Amino acid sequence: MTALTLESRGGLARAGRLHTAHGDIETPVFMPVGTQGSVKGVSPDELTAAGVQIALANAYHLYLRPGAPLIAAAGGLHAFMGWRGSILTDSGGFQVFSLARLSRVDDEGYHFASHLDGSRHSFTPESVVALQAALASDIAMVLDDCAPAGIDEAQARQSAERTLRWAERARAALTPSVQLTFAIAQGSTYEPLRRMQCRALRALDFAGYAIGGLWVGEPRTDGIAMAAVCCEELPQEKPRYLMGVGTPEDIIECIAVGVDMFDSVYPTRCARHALALTSSGRLNLRNAANARDLRPLDEQCTCLCCRQFSRAYLAHCFRAGETLAARLVSIHNIAFLVQLTRAARCAIVEGRFAAWHDQQLSAFAADRKG
Repeated sequence: MTALTLESRGGLARAGRLHTAHGDIETPVFMPVGTQGSVKGVSPDELTAAGVQIALANAYHLYLRPGAPLIAAAGGLHAFMGWRGSILTDSGGFQVFSLARLSRVDDEGYHFASHLDGSRHSFTPESVVALQAALASDIAMVLDDCAPAGIDEAQARQSAERTLRWAERARAALTPSVQLTFAIAQGSTYEPLRRMQCRALRALDFAGYAIGGLWVGEPRTDGIAMAAVCCEELPQEKPRYLMGVGTPEDIIECIAVGVDMFDSVYPTRCARHALALTSSGRLNLRNAANARDLRPLDEQCTCLCCRQFSRAYLAHCFRAGETLAARLVSIHNIAFLVQLTRAARCAIVEGRFAAWHDQQLSAFAADRKG
C-alpha cells in the first residue's frame, strides 16, 4: 500500500490522504511539535479537540531523556505520551546541527556531548533507524547532515552527498514494518544540488520525502524557491514534508508549490510571547487596545479558547503573569494553523485554491504593514 493517496489538485497544490498505522491523515497538514514528547502547555486531549491529526516528537531529546528503553517498556511513544493520533519522530540531525558547539560530524555520523550532562554519544544512520523503531512512531526520519545558511556551493555539496550516503545506509538498515520512513533532501539554496539530491533519493524509494536545510537563515524567497524545486523533482505519489516551517504565510506559499506536511514550534512560541494568530493577522495581547476588548481572539475560530475567553481576559492574564494565558493562546494558535491547512484542503478540493491563496496572503500582508 502506498503511503499517500492524492485526491485533488489546485495548480501545484495537492489534497491527499496519508496512511499511517494510527489512522489516515488529511493533507495538507500542520503538525505541532512536542520536542520532549509533550507539546508545551497543551494536553493530548486538547490537541485532539484542536483538530490535530499528527504530532512531532524529537528523537534526539527522547534518546537523552528519558531514553528509548523506558519508552519501549511503556508500550511505545503513543502510550508513553497518552496520544492516540499519529506521531512523526525526527532523526535528531537538526538538533545536533543547532547545538554545533557540542558536536562534530564525519562520514560515520554525528558525535556529540549531551546538552544535559556532557556525556558523549554518537548517532549513525543505522542507530537512528533502530532508535525510532524502538520509539514506535508512525513516521521516522533518516539522519541527515543539515548545513547552515550562507555556505558556499562546495560545502553544500559535501553536506548533500553525505546526506545521500547516510540515506542509502538507512535504507539498507530498514526491516519490514508499519513504520513509514522518510528521506531528507539537502542542498542549501543551490538549485542543481537540490535537483541532484531529490533525484538520487527518489531512486531509493522511501515511503516519503522531507525538504530540509531551509528556513535556517536564508532569505524567505530562496526557501520558497528551493521548496518548489524539490517538489518538481520528488515523486508525485509520495508525501512531501517541509521541515520547520510554521508561519501562516509560509505554509500558504508552500502549499501552493506542492508541499503536503509542515511542522513548527512557531504557534506555541508565539503564544508564550502573547502573540495570537487570527484570520485578520497577528494580535499582540500586550497592546493596550486589547485590555478592554471583550471579543474572542478570532470570531471565525471554534477552539476552546475562542469559545470561552475574551481578548480582555487573556490580556489580563498575561499582565498578571498567569500561565493559563500562554496555554490558552497555544491551543488557539495550534487550532488556527490546523484550520488554515484544512481550509487550504477544502479550497483545493472545491477548485478555488488560487483565489483562497491570494485572499489569505493579503490579510497577513496587511498585518505586516500594520
